[in-house]
Amino acid sequence: MNMKKFTGGLILDWQCKMNLFLEMYKESASKEAYAESYIRYLTEVLEKISTKEVADFIDALIAASVRGSTIYFIGNGGSASTASHFVNDLSIGTKTINNHFRAISLCDNQAVITAIANDYGYEYIFSKQLDVLLKKEDLVVAISASGNSTNLMHAIDSAKQKGAITIGLTAFDGGKLSQEADITVHVPTKKGEYGPSEDAHMVLDHLVSSYLINFVKDEIK
Repeated sequence: MNMKKFTGGLILDWQCKMNLFLEMYKESASKEAYAESYIRYLTEVLEKISTKEVADFIDALIAASVRGSTIYFIGNGGSASTASHFVNDLSIGTKTINNHFRAISLCDNQAVITAIANDYGYEYIFSKQLDVLLKKEDLVVAISASGNSTNLMHAIDSAKQKGAITIGLTAFDGGKLSQEADITVHVPTKKGEYGPSEDAHMVLDHLVSSYLINFVKDEIK
């Protein structure tokens, strides 16, 4: 890996991120004013998300439940936490005797992740798990602000080779993930705006899960 190039990209992203929030900070007369600015900006971001894309995502999850497919969530850093939160809300929050979502986060087994990273490389921590677990018509949901994480793209490639359905929750310009995934829910933020991007991904979790909780209840009446 070209570390100079790699760290330069991180610095650029961080500078982009800080420019927005530094501007908010400088223009805010108080903590309350800063909070108001952040919330206003996040609201603007949320309003730009395509509700059609959200509906397509929900339909894919329902179809997976109906046919008994497993839904695998993957992500790095904050997105790994979002992946685990999604699994909690889908598999536990919506669970009934006759209707359930088989959801698993591939971010949680540290022994497996570190073994794969040590033996094969970090870029394969998800794809190697999918090689063992994935079946045709399962779902793979990749969560990424940049959409360019190598380990996610390896996972998407593995999923496609096995006939799985791929979904990307993206931000910034969508990256490679938005081009390769079968279904995309895009959060339109500027490059480096990780906070609002990840905030919006968590909102999508609760939006989708709350709909499915009520959908499942309605189905069993």
